[in-house]
Amino acid sequence: FSFLQERLRYILVSLLLLHGTDSFYVPGVAPINFHRNDPVEIKAVKLTSSRTQLPYEYYSLPFCQPTKITYKAENLGEVLRGDRIVNTPFQVSMNVEKKCEVLCNFPNKPVTLTVEQSKLIAERIREDYYVHLIADNLPVATRLEFYSNREEEEKKKEKDVQFEHGYRLGFMDGNKFYLHNHLSFILYYHREDVEENQEPTYRVVRFEVVPQSIKLEDLKADEKSMCTLPEATGSAPQEIDPSKENQLLFTYSVHWEESDIKWASRWDTYLTMSDVQIHWFSIINSVVVVFFLSGILSMIIIRTLRKDIANYNKEDDIEDTMEESGWKLVHGDVFRPPQYPMILSSLLGSGIQLFCMILIVIFVAMLGMLSPSSRGALMTTACFLFMFMGVFGGFFAGRLYRTLKGHRWKKGAFCTATLYPGVVFGICFVLNCFIWGKHSSGAVPFPTMVALLCMWFGISLPLVYLGYYFGFRKQPYDNPVRTNQIPRQIPEQRWYMNKFVGILMAGILPFGAMFIELFFIFSAIWENQFYYLFGFLFLVFIILVVSCSQISIVMVYFQLCAEDYRWWWRTFLVSGGSAFYVLIYAIFYFVNKLDIVEFIPSLLYFGYTALMVLSFWLLTGTIGFYAAYMFVRKIYAAVKID
Repeated sequence: FSFLQERLRYILVSLLLLHGTDSFYVPGVAPINFHRNDPVEIKAVKLTSSRTQLPYEYYSLPFCQPTKITYKAENLGEVLRGDRIVNTPFQVSMNVEKKCEVLCNFPNKPVTLTVEQSKLIAERIREDYYVHLIADNLPVATRLEFYSNREEEEKKKEKDVQFEHGYRLGFMDGNKFYLHNHLSFILYYHREDVEENQEPTYRVVRFEVVPQSIKLEDLKADEKSMCTLPEATGSAPQEIDPSKENQLLFTYSVHWEESDIKWASRWDTYLTMSDVQIHWFSIINSVVVVFFLSGILSMIIIRTLRKDIANYNKEDDIEDTMEESGWKLVHGDVFRPPQYPMILSSLLGSGIQLFCMILIVIFVAMLGMLSPSSRGALMTTACFLFMFMGVFGGFFAGRLYRTLKGHRWKKGAFCTATLYPGVVFGICFVLNCFIWGKHSSGAVPFPTMVALLCMWFGISLPLVYLGYYFGFRKQPYDNPVRTNQIPRQIPEQRWYMNKFVGILMAGILPFGAMFIELFFIFSAIWENQFYYLFGFLFLVFIILVVSCSQISIVMVYFQLCAEDYRWWWRTFLVSGGSAFYVLIYAIFYFVNKLDIVEFIPSLLYFGYTALMVLSFWLLTGTIGFYAAYMFVRKIYAAVKID
């Protein structure tokens, strides 16, 4: 029980540390101070839908356009995410109210949508698209108020408030489509402390929108672009009929409110958005279970091993009477190089590359350096880190290849630098062709693709070669026993020593440790949520490393006890068993949580899931392999062999 208390205390401390990261400014993201009447620019990011998974840029629909359209220069992460940040014609000034204003420049002349445009808007409404805008780098959110399942008396007093990203493009009623053509912006500002004689300065701390659909006849507009909104009860919504031309007005209003929220914690609203109560208990539960199981496994293995080593190292006279059995028997074959040593070392090199990248990214994100306010920073950092970690990948792959009696180091280095990245690039390129066909902004532009190829062959490949060269020149790993000339015959194995049974057994513990976190990561990727629990992700990552290592050691011990010395490939495959469960979970998530029905969105989902599963298999397989290799070297160094 005291152990449980300790764990809870540790988790609470890490949470407090995590929460503390909100209160300092992230490097490179400085607050902007506004005076009254200063323009606050509203920009559009993209249109998204969790049903199609295809983002589109804002002006792919016939919205009102400014006189000059300018796109913001974007980083690599933003391009890969499909963000296309662009200016809009909304005129918003700090702390200046607007009752109702027509957006396009011709107030008395409504916008006419052609049949094609009407069809397109109706299609996007049917596909459940959301529009994402930003003001002072804050994304727009729609407030949702509802009563929770509390007691009746409390219901009257209190509503639960949640926010969803962006606002819905429109809604359907029966077979009719309605467009949200009036936006009521509600912006919150925080008044900064200034000296007495200075003009007060303000900072934007929240950006909400209330979208409305109002029929053209109910919006009374005059020559000055002003309009009057109808009474809430008497107005009819603006229908979009896809079979004919439609006339409508795009209008907006601006309302400012003072807020106590400080600039440093203005993202808190967005980060507590998801409609899922975060199951702290579940995460603590998985921590406790994994550590408990780890303790039991370690004790069993250590006790059994001590007994084995003591028996093997006893006097010779006992050995004469007792027939040898168990793992000592295969000492002459246990370090026999496996088949395809080049491919094995290449995959392990990529695994090391992934491991270093993920560890650094999660750690830096946990310190608050990659907050959601710096868009695309996480993806950009991950891409560059993967390139630069090629040195470590190459070094470990080269040293292992030398240990496995490999000679063609140049070919091995090329294989390490191109095998896993080549598969990733190939799958992404095929998926990208489908996204291009849909004219989505999620398609990676050709120049970006060329830039990525240049990074791969200009940065990653030379670094892998460099690491491989030094790894191959270094002394190979010191194996404690010599390998026999003639391979030993392997006895017939029991059914439970089968590879697939091993994969199923080994995958349960690591997957159990992380599947709660997996739910949040999937929600962030597929349902446009923000993911920010990097403190917990770091904790889960450590648990994953511990559980993979232990499971791998147990599996290799059983295998050697069964006198099967072909453990190199098998350990790598079996340790990555949790990737199989991730695949099963991804299919479950697709069926139960997402309502994707079309072919291309389904293809995208399973294409990217295949990449995730492959990467996860490489990562967990590498962790397990190195743990097992260290274990095997340790136990054979501990017994006396004639």
